[in-house]
Amino acid sequence: MKKDLKLSGVIPANLLPFTSDLDIDERNYRRHLRALIETPGVSAITTNGHAAEIATLTREEQQRSLAITVEEADKEIPVICGIYADGTKQAAELAKMAEREGADCLLIFPSAVLDLGAQLRPEMAYRHYEAIAEATSLPMIAFVYPVTSGLHLPTETVVRICRDIDQVVAIKEWSNDISVYERNYRELKALPKHISVLTSFSKALLPSLCIGADGILSGHGSMIAEIQAALFDAVQKGDLALAREHAARLYPLVQVFYAEPFIDMHNRMKEAIAMLGRIDEAHVRPPLQRISAEEREQIRKALIEARLPGSENLR
Repeated sequence: MKKDLKLSGVIPANLLPFTSDLDIDERNYRRHLRALIETPGVSAITTNGHAAEIATLTREEQQRSLAITVEEADKEIPVICGIYADGTKQAAELAKMAEREGADCLLIFPSAVLDLGAQLRPEMAYRHYEAIAEATSLPMIAFVYPVTSGLHLPTETVVRICRDIDQVVAIKEWSNDISVYERNYRELKALPKHISVLTSFSKALLPSLCIGADGILSGHGSMIAEIQAALFDAVQKGDLALAREHAARLYPLVQVFYAEPFIDMHNRMKEAIAMLGRIDEAHVRPPLQRISAEEREQIRKALIEARLPGSENLR
């Protein structure tokens, strides 16, 4: 196992282009991956996550998506594979598949079964992680969901998982509560082992980075990795004025992509990278549906305001 893996920097969770028949569009997928991998500051890539519409992918498609990512990364940067399954046994089997296909690390999604009150039974989440660790030698990232979700892991559970399961090397911190974020960060940094705290607090990225973060892991990075990298670098260097300038570019994008309904966040991002000419089409799989022309116009304006590469052609 790569126990010495220390994740840091910008780690986009890639989008997954589809054809008009809703099959994986391998040509555009490879194009998207290469653009991310070649972005300065990108240190790893996450595949088979929310941004890739993982809930709609068959096991065979998950395997193919990962295989393509591993091919394109070609050992230039680590590949993190999302493990998304409600059953612990099924999650363990996916972990074995990911290891066979060449993944370097696993991002463990919480089981939806835990949504019905498992915060009062923390041993359920702990055993889920433990069983996956027993099935693979790969390092793992614990996924901290928002505090408003039934899938949120309390700090005590997060600390136990990170402290007691050797293979857990990082958390994806998506609590969306800045006080919870700070508590998680401080308690994990007090552990005797290194745990990378990867912020996914896209609606308040600068505040979370100022508290402390080893890196950024988010679907938003699939389209603004270059800004995230510049922001992260400015914070690391203690240049708050420059960091605020970069954060100001993110602001109009955050207002559009994370507006209600939240379910459309990655739907909107896919539309955006199509507008920017980074993929050909913005097809999404049901139950997601394409957004309205009015919302696409809001995205166009936000892209121009943020001065993203390619937005000059949208005026």
